[in-house]
Amino acid sequence: MALTGYSWLLLSATFVNVGAEISITLEPAQPTEGDNITLVVHGLSGELLAYNWYAGPTLSVSYLLASYIVSTGDETPGPVYTGREAVRPDGSLDIQGVLPGHSGTYILQTFNRQFQTEVGYGHVQVYEILAQPTVLANSTALVERRDTLRLTCSSPSPTAEVRWFFNGGALPVALRLGLSPDGRTISRHGIRREEAGTYQCEVWNPVSVSRSKPVNLTVYFGPERVAILQDSTTRTGCTIKVDFNTSLTLWCVSRSCPEPEYVWAFNGQALRNGQDHLNISSMTAAQEGTYTCIVKNTKTLLSGSASVVVKLSAAAVAMMIVPVPTKPMEGQDVTLTVQGYPKDLLVYAWYRGPASEPNRLLSQLPSGTWIAGPAHTGREVGFPNCSLLVQKLNLTDTGRYTLKTVTLQGKTETLDVELQVTHRELPESGTMSPPSDQELPESRTMSPPSDQELPESGTMSPPSD
Repeated sequence: MALTGYSWLLLSATFVNVGAEISITLEPAQPTEGDNITLVVHGLSGELLAYNWYAGPTLSVSYLLASYIVSTGDETPGPVYTGREAVRPDGSLDIQGVLPGHSGTYILQTFNRQFQTEVGYGHVQVYEILAQPTVLANSTALVERRDTLRLTCSSPSPTAEVRWFFNGGALPVALRLGLSPDGRTISRHGIRREEAGTYQCEVWNPVSVSRSKPVNLTVYFGPERVAILQDSTTRTGCTIKVDFNTSLTLWCVSRSCPEPEYVWAFNGQALRNGQDHLNISSMTAAQEGTYTCIVKNTKTLLSGSASVVVKLSAAAVAMMIVPVPTKPMEGQDVTLTVQGYPKDLLVYAWYRGPASEPNRLLSQLPSGTWIAGPAHTGREVGFPNCSLLVQKLNLTDTGRYTLKTVTLQGKTETLDVELQVTHRELPESGTMSPPSDQELPESRTMSPPSDQELPESGTMSPPSD
């Protein structure tokens, strides 16, 4: 609708401002989009001719919302009229279904019959129902002290206030220092591990609040403080002492995110073990040495290591002879296994009977030179770890066997064991049944002890005929 000539006359006339005593209040005071609001006018005086409402900061025709003639009730829309506005006879302004765009300054201009004018100012802030914001991260997995964190709170409402939450609480001080002036972006150079966790942002205004979904941040670090721990052992400094023939588990620990890769080494040689622990099931002299755990972090590209020396305890000095099997039968083989033999062995000798008698069985030097004694039957074989194999036992093999050892320092030690060969009974039919699989060795050939029981320099030579 075009402005009437009378309205244009009011706008183009020169007015005398006699001082504004008009006040304008908003009902409701904090409107939400979609509400119906009223700019209520207070302090009008005298017989008024007309009202002009402006939606803008100045009394400019370009901001004219509507003109209202009091005597006739005629309302003339202005350039910024949206169809939702209506002027009341008392000068108040109704706006139906307000939108965020209705926010701003409103000016009421009144005219009396002497064409004097008064002006009142009001302000409208329409608050929107806020949509859920979103946290945008440059990355959710960063390397400590190397990478930069950048989080942005994305919201369709540019006027909403923003606040941040870390693990449901306040931001750490260092992160608060990295907030942008509008509070919507966090920047943190050289991220720290203690800043790993969940981040959320929240947008709010006086009538609405909405919080984002949590974003989880991982900070990779380490490995550091690498150490080797053990159970059921005695430790002195960097040395672990273990009793002979007992088990030992070494655990490799470190501070690392993510869990590192593990590599174990024994005396500088890599082992086939990619776990965080290493088991030694039966401790012997062959397991003595330096154990090293190397850890590698594939994310930080850093690595670390720790080493420990494992030795037999003093209790391992005492030798022990264990027949395997413990109760052999005639026709079987038996190995008199020696545990805890001297590591600095020079020579040893086996005797069938006490070592004081001349019926020596055999002796063997570390170089592998064999010397058969008077009691040698051709069925006995010795090994570098002092163990003795007796093949195809018969009842006459029952009795005492004595081991005599001499070290490089000239220390002599003797140890004996009683061997009891069990008679094999014949079947009822009178024919002899072959021994069961459990009673026979896997092969009629000689089987040496495991590598763990053999010194590295030991070699075996067959006995002489």
